[in-house]
Amino acid sequence: MYLKSIEVQGFKSFAHKIKFDFHNGITGIVGPNGSGKSNVADAVRWVLGEQRVKQLRGGTMQDVIFSGTENRKPLSYASVAITLDNSDHQLSIDFEEVTVTRKLYRSGESEYLINGSGCRLKDVNELFYDTGIGKEGYSIIGQGQIDRILSGKPEERRELFDEAAGIVKFKRRKNLSVKKLEEERQNLLRVNDILAELEKQVGPLERQAETAREYLKKKEELKTYDINMFLLETERLEEQVRELTGKLEITKGELEESSGKYDSMKTEYETVEEQVDAIDAAIEKAKSQLNETNLLKQQLENQIELLKEQINSMHMNDAHYDQRARTITSEVGVRKDQLEELGREEEELKRQIDGQTRLENQARAELIEVQARIASVTASVERHKDEIMELLNNRASTKAKIQKYDVRADPGPQGGNEPPDDRGQGRGRDPERETEWLPGRTKGD
Repeated sequence: MYLKSIEVQGFKSFAHKIKFDFHNGITGIVGPNGSGKSNVADAVRWVLGEQRVKQLRGGTMQDVIFSGTENRKPLSYASVAITLDNSDHQLSIDFEEVTVTRKLYRSGESEYLINGSGCRLKDVNELFYDTGIGKEGYSIIGQGQIDRILSGKPEERRELFDEAAGIVKFKRRKNLSVKKLEEERQNLLRVNDILAELEKQVGPLERQAETAREYLKKKEELKTYDINMFLLETERLEEQVRELTGKLEITKGELEESSGKYDSMKTEYETVEEQVDAIDAAIEKAKSQLNETNLLKQQLENQIELLKEQINSMHMNDAHYDQRARTITSEVGVRKDQLEELGREEEELKRQIDGQTRLENQARAELIEVQARIASVTASVERHKDEIMELLNNRASTKAKIQKYDVRADPGPQGGNEPPDDRGQGRGRDPERETEWLPGRTKGD
């Protein structure tokens, strides 16, 4: 077994990737101070698993990564790979050539590889046991280490001799086994303590177990009861479901019947609503007719007032009109009484119409009565109007007769008995001047 090559990249001063090949005849690396010879030795120690930063002449483990120069940026990782010839199979691995690689990143992550496969640091250390190769092996002796070996403690020199004798692997395995035995002994003591403690709890635990068994037995019985209750409850619920299903069918029938009744009532309601609208229209028509009646009444009252004025004027004309005037006054009084009766009937109609507005449900029958009363009143008014017109015609005829009689009774200027006029002058009577002009009629009427 011999060293074939060392490949370094980013380790300390080796910024570029560089590979040292060791052929036959090459026994070392020679160079001036500061050329990096010690960095090569540190790289070998580092790739073999060195964890002590002081042995690598640094402050932290990240110091082994190339930190850069004025002309070059620092690198993010360091990598060292060492290749050994294993044709004599001194290393316990089935390869003719063994390459061990170690990488370290600035984030603190690191990895070890043996022939490109990831492994543990422990695997690397066990690979080089009893070969003299390793971070503590005698094959790597740095500056000042010879004096440290010669002046060191017997225990430190013994480790070096054990490495040379090839018993380090077995001693480490022995120490590991002794350590494991001690740990097992301590575990056994703890187990004995636990057993002693558990033995103290056996009695209470047996009682608890008995209680638990009784509990489980009761639990099984309770489960049986629960199942029986569930079955009974299921039967009861099924019976309720059947009852509810029957009720549901009945309810569906009632719902369909109610829906039919609802549609019928809705149709009837729409019919009644149309009738109410018709009644409202009739009421509005009756109100319109009432307004026309009121207007006609006002006209009749105006005509009555006019007649009153005319009658008063006729009383002032001549004594011949007294008897006829009394008759006319009597007739006017009769007509006035009839008019007052009509007024009372009109007020009654108003009250009936107001009642019909508040009580729409009674509007149909009352509307017919109101229309009949209105028709009667209208006919009566027309009759009264005709009577008044007849009275006016009679008055005009009477006036004409009176004028005729006055002309006949006038003796003329030869009589000498002409009464004085209104201004004290004696002259004949002028029938035309005695004729009074009535409003609404011409003087020739």
